[in-house]
Amino acid sequence: MNDHLSGVQLPSSHGHEYEISSSERRWVLVYALLVMLATSVPYLIGFANQGTTWRFTGFVFGVEDGNSYIAKMLSGANGAWLFRSPYTAEEQGGVIAFLPFNLLGRLASPPGMHEQLVALFHLFRFFAGIVEIIATYQFLALFITSLSIRRVGLVLSTLGGGLGWLLVLFGQDQWLGSLPLEFYSPETFGFLALYGLPHLALARAGLLWALLIYLRSLGSPGKSKLSDSIRIGLVWLLVYFAQPLTTLVVGFVFGLHWVSLAVWQGWRMIRFRDANWYLGNKALRLVGLACVLPAPFIFYNFLTFSTDPFLKRWTAQNLITSPHPMHYLLAYGIMVPFAVIGGIKLLRLRAWQGWLLAGWALAIPLLAYAPVNLQRRLPEGVWVALVILAMKAFDCPVAEVPKRLLGATPVLLLVCLPSSLFLLVGGILTASRPGLPLFRPVDEVKAFEFLAVEGEVGDVVLASYQTGNALPAWAPVRVVIGLGPESIGLSELQPRVERFYASQTSDEERRGLLQDYQVSYVFRGPVESSFGIWLPAQVEYLHPVYQSKGYEVYRVVGK
Repeated sequence: MNDHLSGVQLPSSHGHEYEISSSERRWVLVYALLVMLATSVPYLIGFANQGTTWRFTGFVFGVEDGNSYIAKMLSGANGAWLFRSPYTAEEQGGVIAFLPFNLLGRLASPPGMHEQLVALFHLFRFFAGIVEIIATYQFLALFITSLSIRRVGLVLSTLGGGLGWLLVLFGQDQWLGSLPLEFYSPETFGFLALYGLPHLALARAGLLWALLIYLRSLGSPGKSKLSDSIRIGLVWLLVYFAQPLTTLVVGFVFGLHWVSLAVWQGWRMIRFRDANWYLGNKALRLVGLACVLPAPFIFYNFLTFSTDPFLKRWTAQNLITSPHPMHYLLAYGIMVPFAVIGGIKLLRLRAWQGWLLAGWALAIPLLAYAPVNLQRRLPEGVWVALVILAMKAFDCPVAEVPKRLLGATPVLLLVCLPSSLFLLVGGILTASRPGLPLFRPVDEVKAFEFLAVEGEVGDVVLASYQTGNALPAWAPVRVVIGLGPESIGLSELQPRVERFYASQTSDEERRGLLQDYQVSYVFRGPVESSFGIWLPAQVEYLHPVYQSKGYEVYRVVGK
């Protein structure tokens, strides 16, 4: 085969680049277990430190979102199949969403619901993390042949971050208006998903598996098999149920690869008067059949979020935008020079494979700054592509590695791992000192548990934002406000709720709020008391049903 055609040479599906030995599998499993055990340490410390004063929420970062996951599980435990947010009193039709949490919730039953739900969440986190790590290694092995470089790549893919830790170290954690990406964006890297976001870990595993099956099928001789399309479709469907937005990322990477192949073959036709459209046609058939399985659910998701009044308002205020571009440079810049070297090498060896990773990496600006309100979520998985391209620069015998690259892998590990270490140590330290928001006062939780027994499922409770965020994780009720994206009209409602507890507020205004949102109970604790000196027991439209150690619950008369 001529040199200018080497890029289209297809490897056998049984070639050495696909082989993972049994000893490798054992190493990956041990590594995955160790990583997930390490990420469990802060949570175990948190549970050990709860007692007669504090109860552990089960989370060491992103506690507001964590409480919402437990609330979604509690909804499933109470028989709901469709998701209806407990963080708003607005009418909702329900939607198929957050299915893993819904299903897990069905495994719990009284007593001790909260403890069971948190334990189930972390079992999900533990095993989803192992699945993601295994999927990442399998995807790495498709491109990297050196065993040691595969291992370095796995560590960087799962535990690596950017240089944001330097900003934290020098007190510039709000540089250009935001935290460094590795400290709050699970899509940008990978550690946060392993640390506390199991649905995202499962979605990334599905993303990488879908691409893995696709590339293996594309590289095998002959026509694409229907069984391969079915396997891709089933994994794609798994991604949808874990995280619907990642379903679109899967489709985007497939489409981008097809476009890259078409451009590449068009360039070959111009330069060499030779074009082989076989791969592009095969890819189109493979993905076209595969998308039949997830397509109805994607359409359902689009239709419901476009037509349902509640979901439209939720979407409008669910803004997850990307930070200043310099943050992405700080995040990925250290990997880019090596990725360029490795990318050129991969494109020379197997261009048809290389264009999937190269195109994906080049699309980072397009993904991160797409004109949508969830733009920061779109670069999901691209860190793995960057790491593989970078590792390809070292994927040869040591004697053949250019002198300028010798010793670079230890440096990459040294500069890319501190951010995850900071997060882990930070979790250990905060879990060691009981306090809000990681812990809730025991007396507050007792009031929550009273509402779980006293109230009906779906009853609306009026409370402050802080209380309202935690309450649905303990009791299957709804609150007027409690979670930024899901509390419809939060910016207008929060001042109104706080005025409700102020002494100067008129009874007419208070009654108006209770009536507007069909409130069944009013909760009053230290946070609510801080809004003003007002005694709910003195008004005739509230009847006290619980009072203990600074926490009070009132039933709205007439409800």
